[in-house]
Amino acid sequence: MNVLLISANQLNEPYPVYPLGLDYVAGALADRHRVGILDLNQTASMTDLETAIRDSVPDVVGISLRNADNTDVSQPVGFMAGYSELVQTIRRATAAPIVLGGSGFTIFPTETMEALQADYGIMGEGERLPLLLDALSRDDDPAAVEGVVVRGRPAKTPSPWPSATLRRFDPHGDHLDYYLKTGGILNLQTKRGCPFRCVYCTYPHIEGHRMRLLDPPSIARTAVKLQDAGARYLFVTDSAFNADPAHSIEVARALRKAGLAIPWGAFFAPTAPTPDYFRIMADCGLSHVEFGTESLSNPVLAAYGKPFNRQAVLDAHRMAREAGLHTAHYLLFGGPGETGRTLTETLDHVERLERCVVFMFCGMRIYPHTRLYDLAVAQGQIRAGQNLVSPVFYRSPDIDATRIMETIHARSRGRINWVVGAGSPETTTITARMYRKGYSGPLWEYLCR
Repeated sequence: MNVLLISANQLNEPYPVYPLGLDYVAGALADRHRVGILDLNQTASMTDLETAIRDSVPDVVGISLRNADNTDVSQPVGFMAGYSELVQTIRRATAAPIVLGGSGFTIFPTETMEALQADYGIMGEGERLPLLLDALSRDDDPAAVEGVVVRGRPAKTPSPWPSATLRRFDPHGDHLDYYLKTGGILNLQTKRGCPFRCVYCTYPHIEGHRMRLLDPPSIARTAVKLQDAGARYLFVTDSAFNADPAHSIEVARALRKAGLAIPWGAFFAPTAPTPDYFRIMADCGLSHVEFGTESLSNPVLAAYGKPFNRQAVLDAHRMAREAGLHTAHYLLFGGPGETGRTLTETLDHVERLERCVVFMFCGMRIYPHTRLYDLAVAQGQIRAGQNLVSPVFYRSPDIDATRIMETIHARSRGRINWVVGAGSPETTTITARMYRKGYSGPLWEYLCR
């Protein structure tokens, strides 16, 4: 079959995200099917997209829905209307069946199928698409394939994909140029699954709790291919790169051994590492550490289900800085356990984080299949079974979002390295200008003053 895969994500803050998932879907399809990829970031208009779809003459169109919304309580934006326009454009261009997938779809499968009137969907990992195509070719019931959703029928959460994964990266893909010219950032994945139990997180629902570690030498070979294709920076997309510390060190050393010469970064849980952990990482080319800190108040960290406390955060930050790494912390205010006292406590301790960027968000998005969902139902903030596709945020009983935002804005005034929400126009202007001048990577270290 001729399969056309479309990346629908156009959320480019703080920087564009290469559609890594479609490379894995293409890898699962490539031995028996012809595969093409279109990216809405690369396509100038829906008219151009319609023309490109007609020209490709697809037998099946797959759409990757990475996000349901922008998860910003101050300026919430849902993406379903834009996805609906995309589906209508596809329908005008072809009669081929439409298959939905991606993390955004997996969180809201039934709601998305109904809203977009798609033909089929795939929950979880997209490597199941060939199984759906086989069922269609044999006139078998598609709903009998684990993970496949048919509109009007119940959606059942599948088990994690049990087989090996194969990434098919095309160094000549039409969509690649956009990312090389806008920051030069391409992505790596080193494992799937997340062992942590954070109250709000959807990763365990999408990928499972059990970690499935990819082969470090294979990861390194892919990294060198990305470098050879023009990448100037690599970002590891794992939920937490150091969730398995030993494996992360193996990966880092494999990258160095394979000759990777460009810098790379990853998202880390600020658990207290061994004394030499970040030095090893730095020696292997790691340049940027993004910590999923969320709070610097121990009661809030406990309520959020975090596997670390404030002292571990301070220790991890110090070790990363001593290794010469650029550091950033992501804070999430207003969730369970947040009060006026814990808010002040966190902001006071942020002052102790030297030479870093702090990204501050207010409002914890409520998603199904999370402990936060159960808590919100128990507190009467939402109804069991409520449609949550339009953004709904948890409300702390002890402090409202308005007071939180007022306090954060007052404390962050004059601090360009304290980025609130999507950031100020000044921040956006700085990064856009630097990308135009050829700078690469996340760039947030240039906000430190």
